Amino acid sequence: MVVSINFCSSQSRKLNIVVIGAHPDDDEITSGGTAIKFAKMGHNVLFVSITNGDAGHYAMGGGILAKVRTAEALEAAKRYGVSSKVLDNHDEELMNSLKIRHDLIRIIREWHADVVIGHRPWDYHPDHRTAGTLVQDCSVLVIVPNVVPDVPPLKVNPVFLYTQDTFKKPIPFQPDIAVDISDVYTQKVYGLIAHKSQVFEWLPFIEGKLDEVPKDENKRLEYITNKRKKPITPEVRASLTKWYGKEKADKATDAEAFEINEYGRIPTEEEIKELFPMLGK
Repeated sequence: MVVSINFCSSQSRKLNIVVIGAHPDDDEITSGGTAIKFAKMGHNVLFVSITNGDAGHYAMGGGILAKVRTAEALEAAKRYGVSSKVLDNHDEELMNSLKIRHDLIRIIREWHADVVIGHRPWDYHPDHRTAGTLVQDCSVLVIVPNVVPDVPPLKVNPVFLYTQDTFKKPIPFQPDIAVDISDVYTQKVYGLIAHKSQVFEWLPFIEGKLDEVPKDENKRLEYITNKRKKPITPEVRASLTKWYGKEKADKATDAEAFEINEYGRIPTEEEIKELFPMLGK
């Protein structure tokens, strides 16, 4: 299966987007469609995985699995037209340490990030919760000169965003920004299936549905397309209406939504339109 990727510049200033997930496939799952849209418009997107994914399988583990998952992340990024970085921290053991916080501050600064996207710190998975807190803790420190002084601080604090989830406690997700990804959903899935060890092996295994995975490569894209497709919630549909207008919002079949992290810079609506130039189009 080949999905064509066309890149063009939408404006003179290139935006720099950093998406930070706990595991090598998290960024694709939460923000893949939005990343594709940024890339198609000529902007710079970096996917960061804080762990190397070395525990996420039933038959492989350790360094061998870490190499497999890093290669899968690189392939997925290639299919999206974005960059990828996998940090060497153990899967399922992520802790909120100063070292990792400083590593993320360096990455955000070196990428000159305008927008940083990460997990909310409330989730079923401890790695997701910790990753969310780590990114949240960077949201002011990236502009403090005496923190990680070997890399110049950013002059303007990025806009920090949380990715969508379905958890209600302690605080439900709020879709401040919603991106229509209907036209790139197939390409998003095409990137996801680069994570073969996850979408065709590990995740079906823990769900007890390994026998459902098609053996035929041509049927696997359709399988994941249907499996990953989720209905747009009324709250996200309302956010789409705000940013695209009712006519376009009603036609949207797939979307990704983001919540503004109030610990970072709070953007105006005009700034959001500048930072997400695909809105309304």
